[in-house]
Parts: sequence; structure tokens; C-alpha cells
Amino acid sequence: MAPTLNRLTDDIRGWARELGFNELGITLPDTGVHADRLQRWLTEEMHGEMAYMADHGDKRYTPTSLVPGTLRVISVRMDYLAAPDSPSDTLANPEKAYIARYTLGRDYHKLIRKRLATLAKRIDEAVSGFDYRAFVDSAPVLERALAQRAGLGWIGKNTMLLNRKAGSFFFLGEIFTNAPLPVDEPYEAEHCGRCSACLDVCPTNAFPSPYTLDARRCISYLTIELKGSIPEELRSLMGNRVFGCDDCQLVCPWNRFSKPTTEDDFQPRHQLDNSELATLFLWSEEEFLKNTEGSAIRRTGYEGWLRNLAVGLGNAPSTIPVIEALKQRAQHPSALVREHVLWALQRHGLADHATRD
Repeated sequence: MAPTLNRLTDDIRGWARELGFNELGITLPDTGVHADRLQRWLTEEMHGEMAYMADHGDKRYTPTSLVPGTLRVISVRMDYLAAPDSPSDTLANPEKAYIARYTLGRDYHKLIRKRLATLAKRIDEAVSGFDYRAFVDSAPVLERALAQRAGLGWIGKNTMLLNRKAGSFFFLGEIFTNAPLPVDEPYEAEHCGRCSACLDVCPTNAFPSPYTLDARRCISYLTIELKGSIPEELRSLMGNRVFGCDDCQLVCPWNRFSKPTTEDDFQPRHQLDNSELATLFLWSEEEFLKNTEGSAIRRTGYEGWLRNLAVGLGNAPSTIPVIEALKQRAQHPSALVREHVLWALQRHGLADHATRD
């Protein structure tokens, strides 16, 4: 069986490429030092309200607890950056809404999970008798840790997985299996060196130290995971970033090697890569649901969407479209939305409009 599995590895990599994956690695079901790092991070409560990061016992950092009998983890990555794209231009225009690039197209979960299932089926057809379970950010899995252990890159100072040939604009997915496939060498080198660009650029100073992210200050957490009020002291620092943040990736020197995606599903929809804050803020709930169908943006919900956009509008110039959009939401039924609209109007010296009929 061993020679068969050895020969099979090359076939698996070939099948993965045919399915749109840009790289594949195989590792033991062991997250190594990343398990201890996770525990320290949780102890320091840097996960904020993301209680799920502490749930599930040791399953998140012990693959054999999540799927008993696991002998190997197949880790894959898939590029998602659309081209042409001008994220820096959008960020530099305070009346535009900046949305994290991974969310501009269709939600990646279903696409990658389906491709992984197809890959697992091909492996099973070639050498039957083993079990396979695919995961795409859908279970307690330390994806970046396993990818590093599988040789796909190193964990950078911004806690992202970095790849010398592809930067960091890619999705990850895994197949847990009891097939004793040959393993790849972990990526032990570290190529960040003395660079601190990602740490220095963070708008909200969410990195207390290199390789450590305080999610409670991270714009991605504030605009996606946090369900209540965004801390007032952080709102003015968020600029026009209304769903996620890419700043620490955009300045990373290794991302000059990022490759544009070949997946049509990852291309921007509804001009979300270049839309006005005021335009998006005036979407009805029906428009929001229609225009975000099949999108990861749905995670924040309509109320959270308006909350985030209100903050962006509060940081925008006091133009007629900005002011008029905020006035139209001043009496919104949601207390959460009204609170952030009031803050935004105060930023423009128009707080009295929040109390008018």
C-alpha cells in the first residue's frame, strides 16, 4: 500500500490544480506550537466576543479530537484577488466604501468545499478504504497552523499565512483523512525579517506585538464579528472600511507576488469594489438581501451593515450626499443604527438632526 500512496501524492497535486487549487500540502494531524499560542491568546481574552474560538475543548488545535482516527491533513490554498482592482484608490477616497477583497464575490465556502469533496472522491476512487472529511472555515480548525505545517507558508507578523510566491490573498481548506499519505516538510523559515509595515499601518493599532492580533481592536472583528456598538474611541480610526480590512495585507511586500484569481465567482459583484458610502447606506433591507445573496457580507446582517456604513459616513467629508444619507436614517427603528448615525451627525456638526421627525 505504501508505494501506491507515495505515487498517489503526485496525482493528488495534479487533481488539485485541475480543480482550481493553487497549492497543496500534506501534514500530520498536529498543530505544533500553534496550540500553545492559541491558549495564550484566549487567556489574554484577545478574542473579544468570539466565544466560539474557546469552545469545543481541544478540537480546534487537536485534529484527532475533531475527527478521531485522522492520520493526515491535506491543506490547500486558492487565490482570490480579482484583477484589475484598485483597493488603494478606494481606501484613499473617503466617500467610497472599502470592503475586504475576499468578500467582493460569492461566498467562498461552498465553492471550495465542493471542490474539496470532488478531490476526496477522486482520491477514494484511486485508493479506496479510507475516510475523508472536508473543512472550509466551517469547523474548529486552525487552518493557518495546519497550512504552515503542510509547507504552504509561514505565519507573518500580521498573523496571516504568507507564501513567497503568492503573498497572502488566498483562501484555505482542508481534508482530514485516515489515509497514511506521505507528508510534506513544515515551512519553518520566516521571511518577515525586520519589516514592520503591517504593524505600522494598522489603523486601530490592533497588533500589541509582532505575531499577535488583538481582535478587539481589529476592524475585521469590529465590522463583522462584533454585534453591538463599535467602541467610540475606535470609530474615527476606521475610516471608510465598512466590512473587513486589508491594510496589513496591502502593504505587505510579499503581496507583490499575489496572483489574480481565475475563478469567476470571486469577481466583484454589484460594484461593491467601488461604491459610494451614501449609496450603500440607502439600500433597503430587501436591496441588501438581494445584492448580498451568496455573499459573506450577509454575516453582518442588515443592521450591522448600516451601523458600519454610518461610521464610514461619519468619517467622510461633509458633502451633500453624505449629510442627506445620514439624515434619512436618523430615526431608524434600530437603536444600534440610530446611535451610530447620531455619532456620525455629531462629527459633521449636525447632531440636532438626529432628534427631528
